[in-house]
Amino acid sequence: EEGVIWRYNGYRSVIVQSLLKKGVLNFDVVTELKPEIDKLRETLPSGYRIEVFGEVDVSKEADGQLGKTLPFMLVAILTLLMFELNSMKKMALVLMTVPLGLIGVVSILLLLDLSFGLVARLGMLALVGIIIRNTIILMDQIDQDLAAGSSPWDAVLESTVRRARPIILTALAAIFAMIPLVTDYFWGPMAITMMNGLWVATILTLLVFPTMYVAWFQVEKPIE
Repeated sequence: EEGVIWRYNGYRSVIVQSLLKKGVLNFDVVTELKPEIDKLRETLPSGYRIEVFGEVDVSKEADGQLGKTLPFMLVAILTLLMFELNSMKKMALVLMTVPLGLIGVVSILLLLDLSFGLVARLGMLALVGIIIRNTIILMDQIDQDLAAGSSPWDAVLESTVRRARPIILTALAAIFAMIPLVTDYFWGPMAITMMNGLWVATILTLLVFPTMYVAWFQVEKPIE
């Protein structure tokens, strides 16, 4: 714009910006251009510099804030699990199911060639909470059946069968709710991460958690 001197942080500046094609993430573009930008920086005269800002800068700042709050989140989760389960062994078993969600997340990101950006990481954090909730539901049902007099083996099997339908239905409801966000430029990676991670984690939780419980607590099948 003629007659206008643009300044950034008090310095005269020339701003170069662009609109990306649909499906292209700014983080990927900056990562790809970084070697060329670094070469260009080396050729600049004294007093000149190149800075990358905008959405990438905001994303880095958000990552920093996320890293600061993550330890408090982990402490809160562990505290709530201890209050709910009253057992270190049960809490450890619940936490061991969390990586099941990573299988769905990593597979879809690799399949669609998506980066694990900020919104995808937020989706992963939300997914962790859902996986823990489903596992606690199964654990609580097993405890109820044991208190009612069922054998450990029967309690594990019957609790899984009894809770499978509500767990699957709530997972499907969450997945369907994410569909409108799939095509969104900003929230799409989060929706895709949660959708694929959720259905994979739900199926694996129902199949793997009972096996883990039986092995963890050394439950033996009753002899008929």
